[in-house]
Amino acid sequence: MTTVTVRVPEALHARVPAEQRGPGLDRDGVRLLVSRGTEVSHHAFAALPGLLAAGDLLVVNTSPTLAAAVDGRIGHARVVVHFSTRGDDGRWAVELRDPDGRGTTRARAGGPAGTEVRLPRDVRLVLEEPLSGRGERLWWARVSSAAVAGLLRKHGRPIRYSYTERDQPLSVYQTVFALPSEDGAGSAEMPSAGRPFTARLVAELVSRGVQFAPVSLHTGVASAEAHEPPYPERFAVPEASARLVNAARAGGGRVVAVGTTAVRAVESATGSDGVVRAREGWTDLVVTPERGVRVVDGLLTGLHEPEASHLLMLEAVAGRAAIDRAYGAAIEGRYLWHEFGDVHLILPERAPHTEHC
Repeated sequence: MTTVTVRVPEALHARVPAEQRGPGLDRDGVRLLVSRGTEVSHHAFAALPGLLAAGDLLVVNTSPTLAAAVDGRIGHARVVVHFSTRGDDGRWAVELRDPDGRGTTRARAGGPAGTEVRLPRDVRLVLEEPLSGRGERLWWARVSSAAVAGLLRKHGRPIRYSYTERDQPLSVYQTVFALPSEDGAGSAEMPSAGRPFTARLVAELVSRGVQFAPVSLHTGVASAEAHEPPYPERFAVPEASARLVNAARAGGGRVVAVGTTAVRAVESATGSDGVVRAREGWTDLVVTPERGVRVVDGLLTGLHEPEASHLLMLEAVAGRAAIDRAYGAAIEGRYLWHEFGDVHLILPERAPHTEHC
């Protein structure tokens, strides 16, 4: 169970990206709430380099965002298919949604098995079985054409939720860290904690001695209504990034994950001895306060809905009291929520431990 009990007013839903809110603004034109224990302070995101130190390490997710929403039909009924995750057997985990007439979608009952969806380019998609026993929102589906990546490029659009004002081009949903995957894999939803970074800001951080460790985690479609725990997702922690994390900890630097996806990836590659090793595959790790974190000292993340399962991860990093205090301050300070909103930097109260060097 999550613990944050605040209600997010409609006026605090970020409806457009920062760079579209006024002339002269860039992606980094968002606000930054900083937590150190239960102490909070308020900054512009552009002040981030001054809040970090030489030797600190930012773990960033390089997964590109896919144009994962495609229009289809079941008989004469219109549906929207959200492509979530590509399985190793060539099937895709998908979510079917109903168009709501406003350019966004609403939840739709899943299944049944054998349901056929007609997609553009004469592609047929057939539901085979639910992704898990937890519910029937996501289904494994067989697609008649193997070229799903081409289908998404030509006919897909970014997944959009009802709190946003209008459709945006895919470029708006790509972070500065995104790298194309050789197999066309990517994230159904943007790893949004990295969105406020610009090339200029990255260069300033590097010039101050802050390092970057790239990892990848291809995030699937979140549950906008039910806030389910995350499903298994594909990830990779390269050897060079594992060495960077271990070296930062040995040198007394802080390991700060950029986004909950980066936490999930790097913690999935960390042994019980606190050492990070190169690893790739599927992770079903759910970071909770009971499990805790092994190598992550801090976290840069967006502001999550009070019901969101991500908040358990935030509590694992900072503790319940710190998150309660931060979210109360965010509401009071009228910070903006969701993927185009403001961001929250959680830093340790004291220097990180170095015993796992």
